[in-house]
Amino acid sequence: MQISFLGAARTVTGSMHLLEVAGRRILLDCGLFQGPRKEAFERNRRFPFDPKSIDAVVLSHAHIDHSGNLPTLVRAGFQGDIHATFATRDLCGAMLLDSAHIQESDVAYVNKRRGRQGKAPFEPLYTTPDAVRALTLFRGVGYDRAFPVTPEVTATFHDAGHILGSAITELTIQEPKKGPVTLVFTGDLGRKGMPILRDPTTLSRADLLISESTYGGRVHPADEDVEGELEEILRRTAGRGGKVIIPAFAVGRTQEVVYHLHRLCKAGRIPDMPVYVDSPLAVNVTEVFRLHPECFDEETRAFILSEEDPFGFQRLHYVRKAEASKALNQIRVPCVIVSASGMCEAGRILHHLANTVEDGRNTVLIVGFQAQGTLGRRLVDRDPVVRILGKEYQRRAEVCVLNGLSGHADRNGLLEWIGNVNGSLRHIFLVHGDPNQSEALAGTLRERKACPVTVPTPGETFTF
Repeated sequence: MQISFLGAARTVTGSMHLLEVAGRRILLDCGLFQGPRKEAFERNRRFPFDPKSIDAVVLSHAHIDHSGNLPTLVRAGFQGDIHATFATRDLCGAMLLDSAHIQESDVAYVNKRRGRQGKAPFEPLYTTPDAVRALTLFRGVGYDRAFPVTPEVTATFHDAGHILGSAITELTIQEPKKGPVTLVFTGDLGRKGMPILRDPTTLSRADLLISESTYGGRVHPADEDVEGELEEILRRTAGRGGKVIIPAFAVGRTQEVVYHLHRLCKAGRIPDMPVYVDSPLAVNVTEVFRLHPECFDEETRAFILSEEDPFGFQRLHYVRKAEASKALNQIRVPCVIVSASGMCEAGRILHHLANTVEDGRNTVLIVGFQAQGTLGRRLVDRDPVVRILGKEYQRRAEVCVLNGLSGHADRNGLLEWIGNVNGSLRHIFLVHGDPNQSEALAGTLRERKACPVTVPTPGETFTF
């Protein structure tokens, strides 16, 4: 048995790990690498293996940095099954089509400029037909129900509590002439006590563990009052006549922001300002959320039973059409605009930032992790000049960071979850984290666990 770490190794995006057992090849996730455009362009187009050789994909969840390169895989010849939870399958139905549209639109925009410069046009990474072909290969599975991946490998999904449908994957591997080996892949592990979703499932046994480490060296503030901080930011920005621009992932983060805004509005704690969710994807995803109450926690189910829609209230407007999105830039009164993408690398958020970032009355509110090299990270770092759609802008808008909405377990949460995994634990691998975060977590785990702990380099392979 071999495990090769081909994506999200010593970085946060592009999750992709290759498991080889008895001559068969299983891909754990197939995500888009998000970062500097030239590097992303090259890494996402070229797989370090023959896609035709992959027998199956096991998908942890629908976020684009975990699922977004599946259409490229299919375009290059993959024909196997893509195993995912029912909610992940439904979310990908919206997200992969949206991603294909963004690929096509972004390339069309760039090619106009290249044409004026006499340069050859680019081709999109993949197209809508590629995304549709990928969706035909999905096989939905419920939580806690074992299913065969190959004759030698059986998998079970457990709730990861990160986004709707997110899964911890438990793989039972039967190797010839040997006993079963249990490999657990956390995907992205959620936090306890977050709104809407259930807490992550705790597992007690594994032989091999692949864990995310996004916040491996950080602790979320224990006393952070998300709704109190959100109220303060909205009041402060409205008081100076500005807009609050919130880049948010269409899956999970947008619905959490809407949920908190709904509660604040109902309690009369925020100014009377309209709220716009400007993302066709987020609108579609919110409909998917309504279809999967089996993923909700008790508080959200009680909210729904009280005849309240947690994703809709009087001041809230969902925006689908491009013309309506453009019209938001003409609004001259305080408002809230929630738009994708979450790391400010594509989509309508770029146009909203271009129209607001130079005005000191406005606020850019960051509510999620921002990977190195992204526009979102440059905003978090308060760079005085930021480049948006090829043009430089002076950043005068206030930038606020609200860590309390993070969907990832922090250092303490990861240590607690991993600490419960015992059994015959032989090796821990830490992925999906910047090197300083992964190494910080690795150092503590080496002190606590009597097994090797490795932060693999990109392309590194281990044989068991």
